[in-house]
Amino acid sequence: MSRSATVSRTTGETDITVSLDLDGSGTCDISTGVGFFDHMLRAFGRHSLCDLTVHAEGDTWVDDHHTVEDVGIVTGQALARALGDKAGIARFADACVPMDEALVLAAVDVSGRGELFWDVPIATQKVGTFDTELGREFFAGLARDAGVTLHLRELAGENAHHVLECTFKAAARALRLACQVDPRVRGVPSTKGSL
Repeated sequence: MSRSATVSRTTGETDITVSLDLDGSGTCDISTGVGFFDHMLRAFGRHSLCDLTVHAEGDTWVDDHHTVEDVGIVTGQALARALGDKAGIARFADACVPMDEALVLAAVDVSGRGELFWDVPIATQKVGTFDTELGREFFAGLARDAGVTLHLRELAGENAHHVLECTFKAAARALRLACQVDPRVRGVPSTKGSL
């Protein structure tokens, strides 16, 4: 059974299409108009082993907020669709990822209850022209619309680029493990019978 989905969303601020294949090899085709964000999404796709296509046009002449947040929303919707009824998945996973001096922990529960718990203090407001606070906005949209509980916690770090990249990679690794099919799991991994 295919675990892939394509979702498009158009508003007065953005026009976004995301395609995601959970059982891919990490192939990415990313174009959002926000250079640093493209770099983060490529890292996310590569380390989640999801084939990920993101094409976004947004009102970046205002700032990058709408584009980044809305890509999170649409990526979350695509992830939820690709997971289907979630039968056979591992459900829970965590990953602790280092990048030079930075170290970030991600823990995920594909619970059906989408919420982000963010403890990633970033010392600077910008990486190049990218507002570092937008990292949180992306993951908030992703978690909410995918229906996953996502904890992200910085354990160490000084360089904002490293901290943000670690965060994307750690989330990717944790989601990869949580979404993988475990042949020992029968049906939905919940005592309630649904997620």
